[in-house]
Amino acid sequence: EGKSHRTKAELNAREKGEAAFATGIPIKEKEETKKNVVAHKEFLRVTKLLNKIEKCDALYENIINRYCLLYAECRDFEEKRERFYRDLWEMEEGKENGDFEDSPRTYYKLKNDIQKNIVNLDKQVQAKRKMMMAIEKESIMTLAAAMRSVPKTPENETNPLLAILEGGKS
Repeated sequence: EGKSHRTKAELNAREKGEAAFATGIPIKEKEETKKNVVAHKEFLRVTKLLNKIEKCDALYENIINRYCLLYAECRDFEEKRERFYRDLWEMEEGKENGDFEDSPRTYYKLKNDIQKNIVNLDKQVQAKRKMMMAIEKESIMTLAAAMRSVPKTPENETNPLLAILEGGKS
């Protein structure tokens, strides 16, 4: 109910520590991200979320822009793959209906080529997804690391080791 088990000094130390991990400069969208409709839309979504947790800082600018461009590239490859699936499906239906007039050799060569393209696109999508996952993990770990780096207790004014070495009590 608005009460904390931490002292005011601890809360102040934590607040100062959190502030030390931010530049105070907002994230800017790069030109290539703006030009790509899908990347731009993802950029707006991600920065809105980062604003809510007060982590929309220029420190993450390159990471977020890169992530959004990868997201757009991934979507593009997925759409291409779906077009190849549709083409393959239509070709198979045409063969069954007798609409495919080329030789069986041509049919199977074309079918094989389409399937190779689908597999190639799948590999590219997986590579993009892997890069996106790495960015997501790194971004989260960076934020988590920043939170772990924030002092939870105020720094002790006297150094206990110095006190012992000087012959005093800690």
